[in-house]
Amino acid sequence: MSLVLAAAPRRVLPALSAAVVVTGLALSAWHAYDPTRRFPLTGLLCGLLAVHALVLALGGHYTYARVPLGDWVRDAFGLDRNPYDRFGHLMQGFVPAILVRELLSRTSPLRGSRWLAPLTVCACLAFSALFEMFEWVAAVIGGQAADAFLATQGDVWDTQWDMFCALIGATVSVLVLGRLHDRQLAALDR
Repeated sequence: MSLVLAAAPRRVLPALSAAVVVTGLALSAWHAYDPTRRFPLTGLLCGLLAVHALVLALGGHYTYARVPLGDWVRDAFGLDRNPYDRFGHLMQGFVPAILVRELLSRTSPLRGSRWLAPLTVCACLAFSALFEMFEWVAAVIGGQAADAFLATQGDVWDTQWDMFCALIGATVSVLVLGRLHDRQLAALDR
């Protein structure tokens, strides 16, 4: 009986937390001080955030080391490990680069500046390093049990590879999507 009662909060807490957040959001909109103030995001950023959420959800469902798509890629290319974790870290640079770029372009004097791209990439690397520090703390606290969460798969260079993948993702994102993003930012200004 006590086991059933102990497990109940673990099942109820996520639903209760979601309900509290949704209620809080609804209350924050009711008689808001300035209901006309908006900060719409570009379609590019919204689409990328949706894709990134799916990548994270898939990794969270299976754990990054066990995503079936990653197993298929590993087997097809004869890799030593499931590469889905690397893909996740590539996305950890690719998507936040557009988010950071959008925020800096719209809230600072950096729009059109030569500093926008390097500062965007640096912000993504800083976030990646912070995430790796969280993983380090999880490894210290969880020991061997943290391996599934961390998806290191026995790679002693996992942290460095993860940050490198974020660097590549952020750089490619800024270079490949920069012009499209600029056009969408200009459309928001009209």
